[in-house]
Amino acid sequence: MTALYDLHPDAHIGKNVTICNFTTIYDDVVIGDNCWIGPNVTIFPGARIGNNCKIFPGTVIAAIPQDLKFNGEYTTVEIGDNNVIRECCTINRGTAASGKTVVGHDNLIMAYVHIAHDCVVGNYCVMANNATLAGHITVGDWAILGGKTAISQFCHIGSHVITQGGSLINKDVPPFVRAARYPISYTGVNTLGLKRRGFSQEVINNIIDIYRIIYQGDHTVSQAVEIVKEKYGNTDEGKVVLSFIGASTTGIMRGYTKGAAAE
Repeated sequence: MTALYDLHPDAHIGKNVTICNFTTIYDDVVIGDNCWIGPNVTIFPGARIGNNCKIFPGTVIAAIPQDLKFNGEYTTVEIGDNNVIRECCTINRGTAASGKTVVGHDNLIMAYVHIAHDCVVGNYCVMANNATLAGHITVGDWAILGGKTAISQFCHIGSHVITQGGSLINKDVPPFVRAARYPISYTGVNTLGLKRRGFSQEVINNIIDIYRIIYQGDHTVSQAVEIVKEKYGNTDEGKVVLSFIGASTTGIMRGYTKGAAAE
């Protein structure tokens, strides 16, 4: 039977790869072993896709950035192993700023997700339907972004974070927490997620106390950081939180809204 897809002869396709009908794969594309590429997928030059990935219909990978500063420079999209990318997702190439957009391994990227230029998505993340990343965003490992979460450019999302569906995020969200409301606010520690991933109760209690100091004490962020350094600066969890806050360029999200208790 004649193939009904368009595969450029200079694309590099691994072993045991299924390419379904009406898919177009351009030159300068690398696809690893044991991948399934569904129908009506478009993969543009500069795509680097790992092993054991499943890409569902309507997805577009490595289109040029939606950035007026883009001037045709050579850039890539790098996608790791064991990713599931559902229907109609768009993952754009990088710009001269970093040269690439990166998606790690073992992620579930649900339908209609958009990952813009120069983003870095970690490993074991879940991005629910219609989650949208503007340019230059970093998402840490094990993050879960609720459906229709929209994140402004240059924001950082910490590891083990979970966001409420429909969240609008314009500040950095520190690791290990739940984020919700508008403006985006701290609503507690992601204790259930941490337990599922094997964190000990002692470590979880430390994280709860760290964020009690940051968000529930009568301190500025700078004052809270000094207290956390003194109490938890030698613990792994304390180092992760302090490093994240120290590297923040947009500032971290706010604490509790007055009159609204944590969930």
